[in-house]
Amino acid sequence: MTTIVGVHGIGKYHYYEEAGGSPGGAAEAMLAKWNGYLHKGLSGGASYAGQRYFSEIAYYAHHLHKGPTKPPRQMDPPAKLVFADWAAQLDGHVRSAAGESLTGVAHRLAEWLLGRLGPGAVKFAQDFCPEVATYLGGGDPRIRARDAVADVIRRRRPRVVVAHSLGSVVTYEAFWAHPDLSAELLITLGSPLGMKNVVFERLSPIPAHGRGARPPGVARWINIADKDDIAAIPPALRDRFDGVERDVACNIDWLDFHTVRNYLGCGTANDYLRPYVA
Repeated sequence: MTTIVGVHGIGKYHYYEEAGGSPGGAAEAMLAKWNGYLHKGLSGGASYAGQRYFSEIAYYAHHLHKGPTKPPRQMDPPAKLVFADWAAQLDGHVRSAAGESLTGVAHRLAEWLLGRLGPGAVKFAQDFCPEVATYLGGGDPRIRARDAVADVIRRRRPRVVVAHSLGSVVTYEAFWAHPDLSAELLITLGSPLGMKNVVFERLSPIPAHGRGARPPGVARWINIADKDDIAAIPPALRDRFDGVERDVACNIDWLDFHTVRNYLGCGTANDYLRPYVA
């Protein structure tokens, strides 16, 4: 019996479209991929024969979707604000010039990002900023996404939850919002939980005296982040959250710096997951 639940990150709405508007179909499609990714990490690249490590991927992307993905210069104002605050942390980039519109800021930052980190980073921004803005903006999208993750954890009763990217934020809040949830181990991958001026101060519950904390239903918390992951700023969480057992650094790919495929496939999480998949 599998004892691991996964929680996906940004940019996964296309699974919902491909499944004909079915969140269950989207979750199933992702499940097959996540099992293959983890098999690569655990086996060192041996052929995948359908082994089942995850019991389910908690799917929530459809709750945050506002329509077709737009380039940064066409983001709505909340997403542009997230884009500016996030990009500023990458290189101390000036947020605005005198008299410059928010649209001008987004356009200028997109050009700078393209020049510095390439089209992959711009695509990342197109997914990350609108979805983070929608989720942290509060209201029904935040509640529905958080409750969708909580429902899967409650139903599956996993021993381990592996949460990637924005999914780590949704999972963190789901555990706090639903005290009946529990897990022996939470593994966060490429987490933006500690990102100042974008995520950290907007968490629920609000960090007290500048520090967050491991949710009471989580017995252990391991955080894993690639040194080049531009979502995980800062990559280490122990400086901002009580109860993080260990921050684990890895180097998955300087160009493909944020995918769950590389996080699970590189083997960094093996030591923590092997006891639950044997």
